[in-house]
Amino acid sequence: MEPEVRVLRLAGGFGRARCLLAAASWLPCVALGLALGSELLLTALPAHHCGSDPARARSTCLPLSYPESVPRAGSDGARPCSRGWYYAQPAADLLRSPVTQRNLVCEDGWKVPLEQVDHLLGWLLGCVLLGLGCDWFGRRAVFVGSLVLATGLGVGEALVASFPALLTLRLLRGGALAGASLALYVARLELCDPPNRLAFSMGAGLFSVVGTLLLPGLALLAQDWQLLQGLSALATGLLLLFWGFPAVFPESPCWLLATGQPARARRILWHFAKASSVDPEDSTEEESSLAMELDVLCAGHPQPRHHSVLELRHTHVTWKNALILGFSSLISGGIRASFLHSLVPSEPSFYWPYFLAAGLEAAATVFLLLTADLWGRRSVLLLSTLVLGLASLLLLAGAQYLPSWTVLFLSVLGLLASQTVSALSSLFSAEVFPTVIRGAGLGLVLGAGFLGQAAAPLTKMHGQHGFFLQHVLFTSFALLALLCVLLLPESRGRTLPQSLQDADRLCRSPLLRARPRQDLLPLLPASLPGAGTQLV
Repeated sequence: MEPEVRVLRLAGGFGRARCLLAAASWLPCVALGLALGSELLLTALPAHHCGSDPARARSTCLPLSYPESVPRAGSDGARPCSRGWYYAQPAADLLRSPVTQRNLVCEDGWKVPLEQVDHLLGWLLGCVLLGLGCDWFGRRAVFVGSLVLATGLGVGEALVASFPALLTLRLLRGGALAGASLALYVARLELCDPPNRLAFSMGAGLFSVVGTLLLPGLALLAQDWQLLQGLSALATGLLLLFWGFPAVFPESPCWLLATGQPARARRILWHFAKASSVDPEDSTEEESSLAMELDVLCAGHPQPRHHSVLELRHTHVTWKNALILGFSSLISGGIRASFLHSLVPSEPSFYWPYFLAAGLEAAATVFLLLTADLWGRRSVLLLSTLVLGLASLLLLAGAQYLPSWTVLFLSVLGLLASQTVSALSSLFSAEVFPTVIRGAGLGLVLGAGFLGQAAAPLTKMHGQHGFFLQHVLFTSFALLALLCVLLLPESRGRTLPQSLQDADRLCRSPLLRARPRQDLLPLLPASLPGAGTQLV
């Protein structure tokens, strides 16, 4: 048994204190879910028409015909709308949004997918850069610092006056929220023991869905996007007020021990032991006490040891696991837009795809909660990737010939599979990466998912040109990922690896466990002396 694992067990294991801290980490997920889902509300496009021609309310961006006294811009007599846009009804219950405030429609409509790409790029950079910070400065430092940044940037976003400033603030705030979410995820996982990791991780996912579902209600109350952003900043400020205290969100003792900082971990482990009714000074003949183990660790590691994610180059197995899980996350994030496009090919209402995606995310979380411990992480990931690839392939080949109910079924099934692959890739990567680089490794996998999601708005910027090619590309990737998933190890029920050497020992196991053969040989083989006499 590793010294770090033995110390955590001597501190009471997954006792009352660690259980309460892991459960308390669910509540910040509501505020983070609100912030992540706000992008869809802010960029929703309401029905609109040019102020000079209200009869064209149904044709939105078609060229407008002006009287002959007005100079023509072209041979067809069409000019851009210069007399103001009128919006028929609020989109997503917001009477005023960045789209309606700055008239980001028609010739300026390309700015909407640009803002979406900017927001996703912020989350991507936050996952990668602040994931590195988690491994160098600690989970708590990154979480608190990210909340401070997110609160300040949220207030600035609510008061912003220009579109370039909005893009900058959305980029920075997305990165700060990504850092807070990543640090919270890693700290929660390291608090739990192997039998409880899945339940607490999926519980956090359900609380994030709750935040997504509450967001339209807040938009209905606010009815102004700047006020909504102010409420989001207030939510992150309240998180900072409560979870900024070390008693509610302490530094991860698992990370402190893995990086050679047992002196800092002593006070936290002492609290865990006393909350679990364990005497840190008590020892038996079979094992030493918690105090003695910490003294040995303090003597053996006088200086902290930090590691870089670039050290993956010197591993034999871990870098392959990182590549496969990042590839799976990229596919699940990128192919989601194809299923939504098949589900609602025309201009949809805001609520139908929004609540459908949230409901399927909750369904995928419950599915993982029921199956990932029963069948194993690798088997469920393989099954979900298979369903994802088959659903996408059938839609790609026969969407024009299949009945509408079949297209609906395949689209919903594909969305469910993509949500499952995304959630399981995050959990799987956090379990196979060692503690010393877990933040950076998980950040790379999550960043790959946001990179895949950015493919859809990039396609919209070019007028949906290349959308079919994008669907073909991600479908091919999904089928290729089936072979890659078979190379992954199984992390179910295993302790978290602490060092790069521990992570390299996670070897691939057989996918299906064969039943042990029955021993049909006699108890005493005939070759032994006297065997025949005894058998008679």
